[in-house]
Amino acid sequence: MERQGIQINKFVSSSGYCSRREADRLVEQGRVMINDKVAKITQLVKETDSVSVDFEYIKKAKVKPVYMILNKPAGITCTTDLQDRSNIISFLKYPKRIFPIGRLDKDSEGLIMLTNDGDIVNKILRAENHHEKEYLVIVNKSISPEFIQKMSSGIEILGTKTLPCKVKMLSSKKFTIILQQGLNRQIRRMCEALGYDVMALTRVRIMNVQLGNLAIGKWRYLNEKEIMEMEKLLQYSTKTK
Repeated sequence: MERQGIQINKFVSSSGYCSRREADRLVEQGRVMINDKVAKITQLVKETDSVSVDFEYIKKAKVKPVYMILNKPAGITCTTDLQDRSNIISFLKYPKRIFPIGRLDKDSEGLIMLTNDGDIVNKILRAENHHEKEYLVIVNKSISPEFIQKMSSGIEILGTKTLPCKVKMLSSKKFTIILQQGLNRQIRRMCEALGYDVMALTRVRIMNVQLGNLAIGKWRYLNEKEIMEMEKLLQYSTKTK
């Protein structure tokens, strides 16, 4: 641990308890304590300090990193909140504490990454790092060339214009789209803005990691090659402090 201590959110995430973003939320909610006093968001943790979350004491332990992907079924929510009966943690029943990297809509299927490495989460998720996420989409009516052009160049949703992206038509109602951002229900909102309804949405890739033929509801660990390639892609990525 650094001589002057490390910021509380980093301490909590590096323990494997949760992501850095989730740690910020826990501190803001007053659920994190340092030496039995409510922690402040900028507070530093020193070697001699005790830290607890919801009265459960945690340690900054060097846990073996876990990197896995799940082919998430529709109906499962990407949350660690166990009060939500559809939460992804209860669905997986994995024996160690892990958490999802980002989200995938409850009514969508496909690739979701999970880990206990709190430092990697923001590197993958931050839009300015330009990491690709690829989706397979089926809509309710025939796709026009104008639809492809408008989806590719950007759509006004949520008070902003989406970034240019890659869209490829596969059949009359099916296309792939590669995004480098993740606005709330972005693809569904983009399609709706053009008068289309999404009938099925599956995420098939995050960065170099492919869903492949992994069955719905099944999970697997990332292999060594995937981890090495991912680390290379993340080498110059920024993260929140």
